[in-house]
Order: sequence, then structure tokens, then C-alpha cells
Amino acid sequence: MSKKILFSILSLMLFAAVNMAAAKRFTLVIDAGHGGHDTGAMGTISKEKDLTLRYALAFGRIIEKKCPDVKVIYTRKRDTFIKLHERAEIANRNKADLFVSVHINAVSGSRSVRGYQTWTLGNGQRTGNKGIKENLEVAKRENSVIYLEKDYRTTYKGFDPNSAESDIMFEFIADKYREQSVEFAKYLQLEIVNATGRQNGGAHQNNLAVLRLTSMPSCLMELGFISTPDEEVFMNSDRAVDLYARGFYNAFVTYKNRHDTSQTIPYKIEEVKHNELPQIVPDVYKEKPEPQPQPAPARTEGAESSAPSPAQAAPEIDASRPVFKVQLFASTRRFSPEDKIFRGLTGCEYYTDGRLLKYTYGASNNYDEVVRLRKNISTLFPDAFVIAFRQGVRMDVNEAIREYKNQRK
Repeated sequence: MSKKILFSILSLMLFAAVNMAAAKRFTLVIDAGHGGHDTGAMGTISKEKDLTLRYALAFGRIIEKKCPDVKVIYTRKRDTFIKLHERAEIANRNKADLFVSVHINAVSGSRSVRGYQTWTLGNGQRTGNKGIKENLEVAKRENSVIYLEKDYRTTYKGFDPNSAESDIMFEFIADKYREQSVEFAKYLQLEIVNATGRQNGGAHQNNLAVLRLTSMPSCLMELGFISTPDEEVFMNSDRAVDLYARGFYNAFVTYKNRHDTSQTIPYKIEEVKHNELPQIVPDVYKEKPEPQPQPAPARTEGAESSAPSPAQAAPEIDASRPVFKVQLFASTRRFSPEDKIFRGLTGCEYYTDGRLLKYTYGASNNYDEVVRLRKNISTLFPDAFVIAFRQGVRMDVNEAIREYKNQRK
């Protein structure tokens, strides 16, 4: 065959391959971990299988809404049990460009571990001989669902989730997609931590069966720890679902803009504003309501004295009115809630102002309460001062004080 003919054939093949790639929609497969009789990790108020489904659907919806050129496929949309190899087969059969498995973390014996993590298949500190001995807890837990499948000995022949030899052997299976998987995991860590304010648990690598069986870039997300009460409560809130979804969107479009060759106009990352209200002023600093005279209860002859009246509930914060807070300090760094920089204060929050993160403590419509709060923590933060917000947007504090005083008259 002449070189000219060979060159023509190769050119036609390249042209056809480029056209096929351009015609194919970018396909994202989202896998809600566990399901059915496999509940996954159990929390105090929720189950992992329910949270993974809720978040997987939320991630898919935001991509479908904002990226109409993307085909989103779910491994499950309801509470059903799907074998690990079937989850991977769904992605392989649809020639997915990206596979994401959603999970919730848990540890035994601790109620204070927090953070968002991503996991990919590959070698590094978390695989190989050292990693197998030290860091297989996530792999063992997520792979343990294999034993719930009746035919697991045939389907996963040669794969033992608890075997060091299997971890070493499968380190080299996903070489082709490892680099892109790690890249996407890093985007997820950056954007989801930025959007949610969760502690950064880092991007890791290990031998996870659901990732090993996929033939495309893939990663597994651990959204937080269901075993930690405040993190479980947060993950069960509507606000958290929105924040995680927006972080996921920003990570996804960053990845897609780099790797989707058929895309002509790149998507823009959206800024996530932290407008949620922080913790209310602690009870010790609140004004005690003056006791109101109560009408004498009617008495029936022979009846015992009436039961005491129920305690008055604390008023909720009205975001339409000025909300006062104590600003502690500003920094370009993000600190975890347990960081020593907060000097023992719990419930500290932050809002963004350009590139700065400004940390605050307390929140109340009552200006006098917040002034008293600032005074009581002045030994810890001498430079702290009172600021004000309305509907999550910072406002002039003098205007807020005037409005507060007028309402008090």
C-alpha cells in the first residue's frame, strides 16, 4: 500500500473520529450509593442511602438545568438495590465521559470528625503497601456491599475487598483515566468546600470496586460524616443540598470546559454567596423578657392548683429587619469551626467580601444583645465590632441602629 493511500485512509479515519466525538453529547453518570436493603451508614436522624439519593438527584438536576448539552444518567432514582458491577455497567454501556458516585462518610467511636472528601482509583499514599495497611477503612466499607450480592463470588472473581494483594493488583487498572479522575476530584474539593464551608477532608486514592469497574474518569464523593451530629443535621437541610449542588456544578463545568472537545462556548463558574444567618446570640447574653402579669386561673371546687404556663419560646431572627452580628476578624484563609483561632467560641460563621473571609459570631435583631455579646468576648477579641445585615446583605450599621431604636419606641 502506497504511503499516499495510507495517509488518505488515516486522514479519513481521523476525520470520522473527530466528527463522531463532536456529535456525541457529553455524558455524566451520577450514582447514588447504596439503596434498598443496603442502607449504608446510619445516623441519628437519617440513613446514608436516603441522603445519597437526595444529593445525586440534586446534582443531576442542576446540570440538566444549566448545561442542556449534557446527558445526565442516574444509576438509580428511587430506593432500590443495585449491584456495584451493574452501576459501572450503566456508565460503560452509555459510554459515559464522567462517572460520579455519591456517598456519606461515617466513623465509629467519634462524634467530632467532619469534612468533605473525594476518592479516586490510583496509587499514592492511600494505596500500595503503605496505604493498604493504614488507609483501607473507606475502601472496605464502600466495597462491603459486594457481600450483599448473591453471586458476588462469580461477578468479582479474584477481587477480595479485604485483600492487600487485590489493592496492589488493581492499582494499575485505571492508568488511562487516573490523571483526569484526580483532576476532577481536586475541582470537587475546591468548589464544594468553597460553596458549603465544610472542612476540607482532601482528595485521596484507593481501590474502590465501583470505580475499578468503570472505563472512564471517575470518582467517589464522601459528602460528610453522618456519625457527627451537627454535620448530619447540616446535610439534611435544604440549604446544604443547594450549596453542595452549586459547588458540584462549578467543579463539573471547570472539568468539562477543559475536556469536552465538542464544546464551543465555555460555561461560567457561578459565585456562591454565603447569605445564611449564623448562630443566634447565646442565651446567656440575651435580654430576659419582663414577666407579664397572668390572669388568675379559674378554679373549680375541689380542683388542684393549675399547672404552670409553658415557657415562652425564643423569637426567631427576622432577616427582613436589621440583623446585628459581631465581626471578629478578616482573613484570606478558611478556618475549620474547631480551629484554635476562635479561642473556644462555637458557632462562628463567615461572609465573603472580595477575596477576604470575614468571621462573625452571634446574630440577633436586638442590637443591645449583640453589644452585650461583643463586650463579653472583648477579652478574646479586643478589636471585634458590631456589623449589620439585611436579607443576608451587609448594610450601614448606623442606619440599622436608627431603625432598631425607632422600632423600640
